Amino acid sequence: MKQNIYDNEAFFNGYSKIRENEYNANNLFEKPALYSLLPDLTGKAVLDLGCGFGENCIRYVDKGAKRVVGVDISEKMLAVAEAENSNISITYLKMPMEDIGELRERFDVVVSSLAIQYVEDYQGLVNNIYNLLNDGGVLVFSQEHPINTCFSSGSRWTKDENGKKLYANLEYYSVDGVRESTWFVDGVKKYHRTLSTVINTLIGSGFRIDKIIEPVPTPELLREHPEYDDLLHKPDFLLVRATKVC
Repeated sequence: MKQNIYDNEAFFNGYSKIRENEYNANNLFEKPALYSLLPDLTGKAVLDLGCGFGENCIRYVDKGAKRVVGVDISEKMLAVAEAENSNISITYLKMPMEDIGELRERFDVVVSSLAIQYVEDYQGLVNNIYNLLNDGGVLVFSQEHPINTCFSSGSRWTKDENGKKLYANLEYYSVDGVRESTWFVDGVKKYHRTLSTVINTLIGSGFRIDKIIEPVPTPELLREHPEYDDLLHKPDFLLVRATKVC
């Protein structure tokens, strides 16, 4: 099922408020890690899956990409992208990630930021990405860490009598499948996959794993933002760079 939760008004407004905070986890941890995994984009054709507001698409053009195609299922997200992050080198398409096999062009780099966990058919998505990449092309993506996607109900943390977080609770980590949770609205669907499923699916489809990042705060960052010390218990994000093997 192709989920379009970002066009829900309450969800979109709640999500937008989080992203307005300069010191959100995406800006502090996910984006720097994602950008660090990118190859040289000079003269490259880039496909951005789940492009959202288009901030990354502009970044790829700034890094030298000759063409960027941003794909998203949300009309609300794409409206912001067109209004705030348009460029002659960028084309935005309203399309579910599940349908990218319909695209009739090839790319040097495919990037996806925090969107893959919303796709049920991960194997099908990986196959489509592989087919859309030129030989030697690179896939870079981030997703919610499997330690987080496995959990959907109850208390996320076990705390001491003073409210200090002792450790994160898990829920059927070893069982792949859909999870429903409340995030701004009820019934938000994400698809949990173990780390081995995420990586082995890529390998089995013909990708070589180049690097994996599970970003955590540095001591310097924690001095400025101690609220992120819970990431020392568990990372929020998993990032992967993989290359299409000829």
